[in-house]
Amino acid sequence: MRPANGQDAEPVGQPPVALIDLLDRLLNGGAVLTGDIVLSIADVDLVHINLRAVIRSITGDAPGPAIMPPRARPEEER
Repeated sequence: MRPANGQDAEPVGQPPVALIDLLDRLLNGGAVLTGDIVLSIADVDLVHINLRAVIRSITGDAPGPAIMPPRARPEEER
């Protein structure tokens, strides 16, 4: 529906978000993606894929599981 002045009405809601801002929010807070993909022909399932992914930024304060802090070397006995 058009307003009486003939111009398109602007959508009501949140203002558009830049892609970089969206990625910053996503990596700052993290996200979990889950999904299922099934490829079938004639009602016969040929491929079934389960997807589970965690997206999160890694910082020095909270390293990921693959980044281990260096261990202190034990002092040598004399």
